[in-house]
Amino acid sequence: MLNRNDLPESNFWDFFIQLNDIPRASKKEEAACSFVRAFASERNLEIKEDEAGNLLICKPASPGMEDRPIVALQGHLDMVHQKNASVAFDFATEGIRMKVEGAWLKAEGTTLGADNGLGVAYMLAVLDSDRVAHPRLEALFTIDEETGMTGAKGLQKNWLEAKYLLNIDTEEDDELTIGCAGGVDTLVEHTFDTESVPDSYVGWAIELKGLFGGHSGTDIHLGRANANKLLFRLLHRLQQQCVFTLNEVDGGGLRNAIPREAVAHISCSQDQSAGIDRIIREMEEVFQREYSFTDPELSLRCLEIERPEIGLKPDDQRSLIHQLQATFNGIYRLSPEVADLVESSSNLARVRLSDGQLDVQSLQRSSRESAKWDVSDTVASPFRAMGAEVRTEGSYPGWTPQPDSSLVRLMTELHEESFGRPPKVLACHAGLECGLIGEAMPEMQMISFGPTIRNAHSPDECAHIGSAEKVWNYLCLVLSRIS
Repeated sequence: MLNRNDLPESNFWDFFIQLNDIPRASKKEEAACSFVRAFASERNLEIKEDEAGNLLICKPASPGMEDRPIVALQGHLDMVHQKNASVAFDFATEGIRMKVEGAWLKAEGTTLGADNGLGVAYMLAVLDSDRVAHPRLEALFTIDEETGMTGAKGLQKNWLEAKYLLNIDTEEDDELTIGCAGGVDTLVEHTFDTESVPDSYVGWAIELKGLFGGHSGTDIHLGRANANKLLFRLLHRLQQQCVFTLNEVDGGGLRNAIPREAVAHISCSQDQSAGIDRIIREMEEVFQREYSFTDPELSLRCLEIERPEIGLKPDDQRSLIHQLQATFNGIYRLSPEVADLVESSSNLARVRLSDGQLDVQSLQRSSRESAKWDVSDTVASPFRAMGAEVRTEGSYPGWTPQPDSSLVRLMTELHEESFGRPPKVLACHAGLECGLIGEAMPEMQMISFGPTIRNAHSPDECAHIGSAEKVWNYLCLVLSRIS
């Protein structure tokens, strides 16, 4: 477990530790909001709350900086809750168990919450300090960023007065982000008729585990395996050579996380079991060869379970397996204007089949609004053709870059002054709240930056300690020099 002495003395670590003691799943940020309210009350800082549940703390300018433009700091209070299946942990009641390994801060088998806990911790540390020089500040703490950005969507138009906004929610300390992709969730529901499984059949659980996962925006270009796609690839192969009944599927989790695990329950006659076991072992070797670089811990196994009572009818089963085998996943198009930037993508995030009820969740992203809807239609159309109910929700816009803004010029100069090298000024494929905030405050100049964080949205999430220190000093420098 973490010892406070394992981390540097900077007080933003204290706020990060306090924040990580608080369960704060998306849409369940009440305790984190109470923490922020108490923080403001204890320091006699003005605090406001809008109808969406976002919090805004205002702090007067440092002496001599009253005439400078107002600056907004922004981060989101929620975090992605993901854990390894083997880890006993209750996100609803427990705080994150942290540890230091070398230069990195990690969690024990769960997400760390550095996304966006470190950004929030920076904001609290600035508000708490009498030593950080700054103009008048507006610190905006949004809710529910990870599952729909409903906090940013609900911002009242022109609620903030700031001219500049610093979003502290990116994950490479040598980058300044000035644009991002928009996104939309494509959701599928369908009810299949079921039939009884013969008494002579045996039940099997096919478990695919050990995949690396990651953020479906920032990591989609890395070619990591998607557990849902591999599971249905396996079922497609089994369907070609064996007779079985598909009973249940439980694959993936959050909409913006690349699925790391998936399980299918099937049933078959005894004489089919040996062939199914052989094909599963063969496909494990195939998957391990194909993903030896990106997912070296991939494992596939088959365990005997109690015989399920019902399963899909053969025609429905074939239709479903063909459909999921064909469902698009991954990079749809690279940007023709920006080298190495993913323009459009889709992540098959969640597949669940239980008692004949199918639920599929996917997230499409694009820096082009028209292309975002094209990818969504590409995913949705085959499901519609099979008669499923398909709907979209949670659409949010991209953020159009302004590379020549005064804020970009200033922060580029100060980055080189701080780190001895110019930053990479770029757009990213992940979704940031800046697009929505820009709709509510169209005259505001915005930029996003942050410390180096690896493997966000997965239990392998870690934050570089030295990088977090450097970005803290950079943030303080920007606030003192902005004019």
